[in-house]
Amino acid sequence: MTNQKSALDAGRDIVAALNPPLEGQLAEKYDSLIPGFAESLVEWGYGRHYARPGLDVKTRQLCTIAALTVLGGHTAPQLKINIQHSLAAGASRTEIVEAIWQMAVYGGLPAAINGLNAAQECFDELDAVAA
Repeated sequence: MTNQKSALDAGRDIVAALNPPLEGQLAEKYDSLIPGFAESLVEWGYGRHYARPGLDVKTRQLCTIAALTVLGGHTAPQLKINIQHSLAAGASRTEIVEAIWQMAVYGGLPAAINGLNAAQECFDELDAVAA
């Protein structure tokens, strides 16, 4: 027997640091459609990818922001969540905006503008809560 954490436990540790209610929110929204969806996402996405060695969580989050940006405006809800996760992982607003802006070269200006709009909405929401 080994003391190594399961992928699910590793994923839950990362989610606890970035967005503690995430698994419960996902379960409430999707588990009736796809039983075990939330647990699967936490295990696979966070426990088998974000928990890997080689990149820290902040860098992985910035990569996620870049990918969601080039995928386009329809990813805005996921982009906003991952912007919040990036901030929780220690990324600055400037780093987030620069990761989005860099995607203008690869995904085009419309994708970058959609990403910047999502970032601004996220920052405005966070500022309103802080005020």
